[in-house]
Amino acid sequence: MRTGHINKLILSLGIVALAVLAVKLFLIERKTEPDQAPGTILKNRSQFSAIPDFQAIGDVGMKKQAFFDFLRPAIRHHNAVISDERKFLEQSRTHLANQQPLSEAEDYRILQLASKYQYSMRTATLESLDELLTRVDTIPEDLVLIQAANETGWGSSRFAREGMNFFGQWCFKKGCGLVPQSRSEGLSHEVAVFKSVEDSVGSYMRNLNSNAAYSLLRAIRADLRAQNQPVSAEKLVYGLMNYSERQEAYVEELLDMLRHNNQFLVENHEQRPAV
Repeated sequence: MRTGHINKLILSLGIVALAVLAVKLFLIERKTEPDQAPGTILKNRSQFSAIPDFQAIGDVGMKKQAFFDFLRPAIRHHNAVISDERKFLEQSRTHLANQQPLSEAEDYRILQLASKYQYSMRTATLESLDELLTRVDTIPEDLVLIQAANETGWGSSRFAREGMNFFGQWCFKKGCGLVPQSRSEGLSHEVAVFKSVEDSVGSYMRNLNSNAAYSLLRAIRADLRAQNQPVSAEKLVYGLMNYSERQEAYVEELLDMLRHNNQFLVENHEQRPAV
């Protein structure tokens, strides 16, 4: 009988031990799941990051070319998406101008785009569509490339390597990203973390196309459109005065980078298909 009790006790302890081990394994696995806080994910980001090691490229020209080539597909993708959105809005505006009623599907998509670009709209009118069209517009590829190079030191910054953040964008919820080492006392912002370069570029473009701080950029672009003039980085860059506390000096620095890196930006002028 005693032997039987001992065997049962050993069996019970074994079951408990297995249960504890299973719980521990579950918790360990949860630590690496993508729904964890960004700060937790960042600890192991270097193990699966798709960002090349630009610092390891000794030749400066090759590094610049590699950096631009890495970003171009994401920039072109998002500009093509914006172009399709803009084309749709222009068609809807033509319908209204010709006194043709909009379909329910058109109304729904217009309101979706208004929400995406943070424009308050109750109903689609010629005036409201004109205002929305100033936001739903492409960003010159060379401007995006130069800003990314400036903000990340040609892809070598901690924020680019660990957070896929190529444009220095902030977030304001604790744990949402990386805490800047030079953050002033009393401030609570963090540098946003993105899952991919595509997400980073998309967020940057929505920021320029919706944030009130860049209304001048959108106004310059709309004026150029109205005059049938090319929308160039050299002209739009003045709309980025509020992107940095350095303001005029920041704009001058971007202009200087545009001039000195023209040989690496010439590919920007080739014809590109839409989505």
